[in-house]
Amino acid sequence: MADPTKFLLLALSLCLAALAQQVDVAIAPAKPVPVVGLLTRPYQARLISPVRLANTPRLESLVRGGNLYLTVEDAVALALENNVDIAIQRYGPYLSREVLRRAEGGGLLRGVNSPILPGPVSVSLAGVSTSTNGLPAGGGVGNSGALVTQVGPAPPALDPQMFAYANFQHATSPQSNTLLAQTAALTNDTRTFQVGYTQGFLTGTNAQVTFYTSRSRINSPASLVNPATTAYLDLTVTQNLLQGFGRAVNNRNIRVARNNLKYTDLQLKSQVIATVSSVLNLYWDLVGFLDDVRIKREALQASRKLFEDNKTASRIGTLPRIEVTRAEAEVSAREEELLISETNVAQQETILKNTLSRTGVASASLDEVAVVPLTRIEIPKQETLKPVKDLIADALAARPEIEQAKVNIQSSLISLAGSKNALKPLLQAFAEFTNNALSGDVNALYNGTSGIPDPFLIGGYGNVLGQIFKRDFPNYSAGFSLNIPFRNRAAQADYVTDQLLLRQSELQLQRVVNQVRVDVKNAVIGLQQARARYEASVRTRVLAEQTLDAEQKKFQFSLTPDLSGVVQAQRDLAADRSVEVQAMANYTHAKVAFDLALGTTLETNNISMAEASSGQVARQSQEPKQ
Repeated sequence: MADPTKFLLLALSLCLAALAQQVDVAIAPAKPVPVVGLLTRPYQARLISPVRLANTPRLESLVRGGNLYLTVEDAVALALENNVDIAIQRYGPYLSREVLRRAEGGGLLRGVNSPILPGPVSVSLAGVSTSTNGLPAGGGVGNSGALVTQVGPAPPALDPQMFAYANFQHATSPQSNTLLAQTAALTNDTRTFQVGYTQGFLTGTNAQVTFYTSRSRINSPASLVNPATTAYLDLTVTQNLLQGFGRAVNNRNIRVARNNLKYTDLQLKSQVIATVSSVLNLYWDLVGFLDDVRIKREALQASRKLFEDNKTASRIGTLPRIEVTRAEAEVSAREEELLISETNVAQQETILKNTLSRTGVASASLDEVAVVPLTRIEIPKQETLKPVKDLIADALAARPEIEQAKVNIQSSLISLAGSKNALKPLLQAFAEFTNNALSGDVNALYNGTSGIPDPFLIGGYGNVLGQIFKRDFPNYSAGFSLNIPFRNRAAQADYVTDQLLLRQSELQLQRVVNQVRVDVKNAVIGLQQARARYEASVRTRVLAEQTLDAEQKKFQFSLTPDLSGVVQAQRDLAADRSVEVQAMANYTHAKVAFDLALGTTLETNNISMAEASSGQVARQSQEPKQ
């Protein structure tokens, strides 16, 4: 018969593997042990799905004939599914949920460090804006605001606990005076058992119930009852009256943990925005680099044609030999420019593929493919922008770092209540109620010299329980304890420190608000400037084409032909066409920065945080043309 434990582990592994194919992070619930059932669940480890290092099928489906065909929508979808930076950040909310779970049990908070990674940049930065406005560079949960506070009264242990104790003892004591024990060597066999239940409450109350029983057998005839069983049932209640009193103080870690959960959700959103913005910039730069390669090739072809024409004209004697040399030098210069442009494309493809893959370019099939962008850069005829005042208001409502700063302030206020409460003396009230019992058999060794045993004490264990629950021998006690620190410097310093941190958080919020206003204004200016530069580059390119045509006609019909004008016009046209392509790329970067400044990157690119959180994008990719 198969081992049921092995079968259970195999089934759990298969379950985790299936979950790993669907989502990045999956937590399998603890499996109860048969027979014992739910009682063992709190003591079993919950298992986390293995790290998913395989890419989603979308990536392989877009490869055709040695090319990776990508629309800009596909690039964004692949980033959401496979990008490692986003995958790392997905663990943040799960970590925060476990910290909240810990706080709900009365545990101290743990820090969660998930810094935002800004994402890769293109191989060439000439004329390209790489501003990451609105993203906390290097910031994260652990160092930019997800508050972890441990000062002030310690939170009560909210998870109930049971304790048990057992002791079996045989003791032999020689007696120097046999008058009392009536034996030279007193032996005592005891069996002691104790079980209890304790729990703390958010009000600052702690309750403990203890049941104790001990059975003792001695060899002395002096005891009336032997063997004897003693027992008691004790209830102790302690209530903090000053320090540590009230839910507002004792549940502050829970409330801070809930705020930190909001913070890590916003942190994931910020990482998605940063990565998507980076991918968009990489994609549009690759489009621009490929266009630049096309322009360089056309310029090389034009230079080669001019070189061949000049050689023919030199052979028939209509052109000096020096003009052939000039044309050949121009071909060499154009070849060098083409080589540089092709190198940029190759490097840009490597960066983009690494960003869209879990394993980077480790796969030979992915490393060798060329990226073919299917989406072209389109510049709208005109910009339709709201007034700057309205754009700023929209940005203040949408930017995640604004909400993160507010969460920090809320957490600081919660923490402040705890450190303020620690200034108070420790005053506790307590009450204790104990029911005692004693029962046993008449001592077989009893010689009757010490009196007559009370019949009420003679009996078995049922008599012990009866005495306890009938409260035949009750004890009552109540009182208070007061602990007054005379200088209290630590608590005073903690309270002032938390106030200073709160003021810092308020100023940090104002700094972020101020920066948002600057970001929006600069983004609007940048978008307008990018459009103006593009329109100017188009006009310049048209004039360069007209200049080249005029120079070519002048060279063709001149009695004393001079090639320098044609060569210079070709250079100018190639440069102006490259500037136009760069201006188009600049516009896309300005648009990405504009969406980033307004906090609308996700909406503009039709990204839902549900898809980003799960790593599963529902929309289908465009089928590439063969």
